[in-house]
Amino acid sequence: MEARAAKQAFTFIFLTRLLDSIGFGLIMPVLPSLLTEVGHITLAEATRTGGILFLTYAALQFLFGPLMGALSDQFGRRPIILLSLLAFAVDYTMMAWAPTLMWLFIGRAIAGVAGAVYAPANAYAADITPPDQRSKMFGRLGAAFGLGFIIGPALGGLVGELGPRAPFVLAAVLSAANLVFGYFVLPESHPPERRRKVAWKRANPLGGLLALGRYGGVLGIILAYFTFSLAFNVYPGTWAYYTEAKFGWSSSMIGLSLMGSGVFMALVQFLLTGPIIKKLGEANTAKLGMTVSILGCVAYAFMPYAWMVFAIQPFVAFQGLVFPTLNGLISQRVSPTEQGALQGVMGSMTALGSVFGPLALTQTLAYFTDANAPVYFPGAAFLLAGFLMSIALLMLFAELARQRRKAI
Repeated sequence: MEARAAKQAFTFIFLTRLLDSIGFGLIMPVLPSLLTEVGHITLAEATRTGGILFLTYAALQFLFGPLMGALSDQFGRRPIILLSLLAFAVDYTMMAWAPTLMWLFIGRAIAGVAGAVYAPANAYAADITPPDQRSKMFGRLGAAFGLGFIIGPALGGLVGELGPRAPFVLAAVLSAANLVFGYFVLPESHPPERRRKVAWKRANPLGGLLALGRYGGVLGIILAYFTFSLAFNVYPGTWAYYTEAKFGWSSSMIGLSLMGSGVFMALVQFLLTGPIIKKLGEANTAKLGMTVSILGCVAYAFMPYAWMVFAIQPFVAFQGLVFPTLNGLISQRVSPTEQGALQGVMGSMTALGSVFGPLALTQTLAYFTDANAPVYFPGAAFLLAGFLMSIALLMLFAELARQRRKAI
């Protein structure tokens, strides 16, 4: 693919990841209101229903990630990406006009399947990027996702003043516009000679993971990626509850802190990932990011004053180095014919972490902030997350050491 076409295609992939996260963030501020309106239920019941909706989305993304990646290996990236964008537009339209809770669940199920566009989109980006530049590229895609979570909730809160269904209409329009844009500017990146038929026994999370295990050094890094992903859910899963329990923050302060975190992490991923990898190498950059993550969790667990949150955010933002560097390390070890399958498995690992991570971490926080807790300790969930991140770091050290011994 010529340089101009590759740049244009990457711009589209960047926008796809950005609009995906904006669309998700758009609906967050109004979802409780929509659930109470559609279901004629109380706020407490809406909270439980919202949790089940989130699990529905994450579970289907986990199940369909490898299939979407494998389909893109057989039929090409372009048609799978465009079909996913169409499904997103349909999903948000359904949720905007849903007459019952059942329609909301159907919409979230469609979104979970469509959300597996993570796999063919990342595979597309890997197709058009030299192996030694992929970690930098994944860092920029991560920045797009982070920026979406800054823009989305703010825009959703503003548009939500028009009614709880208005942000869903806007999300549908954005998805449809991106579909039209992609139809005209996105060339195919996966040529016919590199395609392979879907092996159905591999088109599921376990089968795909085992199949990739035949590549040396892949399985151990994927497991480290999953363990870190599990722990990283301490932020979306517990942050609002943690800061309210520890510092008594209002919703505006919580939103401000999330915005600050997103801005710093996006800057690190977009501007610093490439230079740091060039200086340290991918493996050492991943270790640096994990070490910072662990120290950040310990700091959040024990910090006594609220202002310290903002003081350490620029430092903790370097944890944004972890996901792109691990993804880049694995991508270099897998054949070009299986990049879609690989990204499907990676997406499933992230989704699986989003299912079990928030569950374990929120329950830990709830236990140590309950009136009957043996000790009041709002930082407990961050301490657990730091422990899990330490395990992930040790797994990465062990896998890289094993590879070095094997190479001698």
